[in-house]
Amino acid sequence: MAENGEGAARARPGLRLASEVPGEAPPAGAVDEADLPRDRNQAILEAAKQVGAVLKRGGHLFALAGSVAVHAHGGSGNLQHDVDFCVRPEDAAPVAATLRDAGLTVYSPPEDWLIKATCFGQDVDVIFELAHRPVSEEMLRRAEELPVESVRMPVLAPTDLLTGLIAAFSEHHCDFGAVLPIARALREKVDWEQVRRDCGDAPMPAAFFFLLERLNVIRPARGRETP
Repeated sequence: MAENGEGAARARPGLRLASEVPGEAPPAGAVDEADLPRDRNQAILEAAKQVGAVLKRGGHLFALAGSVAVHAHGGSGNLQHDVDFCVRPEDAAPVAATLRDAGLTVYSPPEDWLIKATCFGQDVDVIFELAHRPVSEEMLRRAEELPVESVRMPVLAPTDLLTGLIAAFSEHHCDFGAVLPIARALREKVDWEQVRRDCGDAPMPAAFFFLLERLNVIRPARGRETP
């Protein structure tokens, strides 16, 4: 995969861009290399904008997730390797059809909790299960409509974002270093007591909460406050 998006953010033939909405003028001239982002972070943002606009036009219930959602909530602009969206399990097939109709390549990976697409050379994950729990309508209804640069779209609420990341910790997947800066950036927007309840007493999430407490990112759980 090309570094910094060099050569990766190339539009697929037939892709109908977000600006190609009835009643709006199309982009000036053909989409060529000069119009596309050079920076990898910008390429990921552009893919998020285009796919979000397609899903909005299709009338789907969805929410932006992952590092781009963190960015939309005011977190780090250093985005990770792909774009994530959440949909309900029953909406996965209609969403895939909408993306294909927009000219995107869509396929099913070996994992059975998401489908994948590509946009401007960037990976797009459409997730219908977070930390082994189906994405619910209630979760998507809690999403906040926020701008991703120039495109407004529903973005997973900070509490749901952190719950999904922390609940996924296990002996086989325990990258505290990736989630710690997200917890720091969004700590004032997160209902930490709700996250604790949702994660239960699983050992790896409990260890992460302990780390957050020791680093003064969050307060100790109720009943464990220092006198």
